[in-house]
Amino acid sequence: MPKYKQIVNSIINDIERGYYKKNDQLLSITELSIEYLLSRDTVEKAYRELKSKGYIDSVQGKGYFVKSKREQKIKVLLILNKLSSYKKIVYYSFIEALGENASVDLQVHNYDLETLEEILDKNLGRYNYYAIMPHFAKGTPASEYLEILNRIPSNELILLDKQIPELRNKSICIYQDFEKDIFNVLEDNLICLKKYHHLTLIFPKLGNYPEEIVKGFSSFCNLNNFNFSIDHCVKSVMEDFEEKTAYIVIEEPDLAELIKFSRSENLTPGVDIGLISFNETTLKEVLGITVITTDFEAMGRLAAENLLSKTIVTRKSPFYMIDRGSV
Repeated sequence: MPKYKQIVNSIINDIERGYYKKNDQLLSITELSIEYLLSRDTVEKAYRELKSKGYIDSVQGKGYFVKSKREQKIKVLLILNKLSSYKKIVYYSFIEALGENASVDLQVHNYDLETLEEILDKNLGRYNYYAIMPHFAKGTPASEYLEILNRIPSNELILLDKQIPELRNKSICIYQDFEKDIFNVLEDNLICLKKYHHLTLIFPKLGNYPEEIVKGFSSFCNLNNFNFSIDHCVKSVMEDFEEKTAYIVIEEPDLAELIKFSRSENLTPGVDIGLISFNETTLKEVLGITVITTDFEAMGRLAAENLLSKTIVTRKSPFYMIDRGSV
């Protein structure tokens, strides 16, 4: 981005955040060029653009002054790790809770750190807040994503869905605790799981899902003396199927295969086979599938409420089971 554009965006952001009030005097062209090692031409070009946009005005012999706060809305850049039905719930809840107070732009980094870095390089300084879901491809070094996230001022950063305690400064964070969430929700529903002889977690290799899910599931099974397995492919599970097995499924295609299989074998969900799916959707409600899910609506709403109140908070999103009789 040209340097004069960086000046323009920086001053506009300061005006919109309220750091500059109407009639506040800006640094002179000479002062700004000396302080930031810029040429006078660069600063003059920036001030001309700000003047043409109506943000500042000049008074001969006195200097440049803030004319008005053109944009009253808070500007937020929401960066998701992927698009999905439940991420849309977060998005719509977030913008609904913000209401007319903010405008929200959406980007997706698809678990790719380079994509996130590119998005931020283009947009730092252009928004008041950056709301990010910091899930990255397996094997991504923590030092690399910490370096990128630490570029964002802590009072402008919002973390959604995942907590990163190693961040240098505290920010708004509404997160899931993947290991404790699955452990606690299964523990709370231990009685209905006891009728099964075996528990199986279908955990895809290629989905970039948090490994903490596996840890929490394994800890629950070991503590309660369950026979259990962790499989990456639902088809291999069906080939070695045993009755009285309960399946916990992360991806919807795997859930669909298990539903088809249970119907073809005349197995009754909740009796002969247990089906539990991650993350609530309308389709699972219609099909009568038991789900374990975080409250995605609450995640978006809580993030927006703390943004508006400028409250730095770290808060776990609610996580629970919706029992529809398939387990």
